[in-house]
Amino acid sequence: MKELLLVFVGGGCGSALRYFIGKQMNPNSVSFPWGTFTVNLIGSLIIGLVFGWILHKSKVSNDTVVLVVAGFCGGFTTFSAFAHESLTFLKSGQTSLFVTYVTSSIFLGLLFVWFGYIVIKQL
Repeated sequence: MKELLLVFVGGGCGSALRYFIGKQMNPNSVSFPWGTFTVNLIGSLIIGLVFGWILHKSKVSNDTVVLVVAGFCGGFTTFSAFAHESLTFLKSGQTSLFVTYVTSSIFLGLLFVWFGYIVIKQL
């Protein structure tokens, strides 16, 4: 029950922040979903930092991992929005935006997780 509450609180905070960033970065006239792109990369970095810390520095409590990774990052990042935006590009014939968005999201997401590990390892 405690873990469920931690996910609920972390997820609520992450979702609210994602909504705020999306509103700030995606005015109606923007053709590229910068808000989703940005929060997914930030979430990737946070997960890399947390797991890098666990691997290279010290133990982190399970409660912290549940709150930050499953809760906050789970609510903050958004694969469903990414998938919808990608499909919208395809349906509207914007193939180059589709390819750019999908490949850069996947490549940079992986790079940000790796970078988080490296940053913590170097501390």
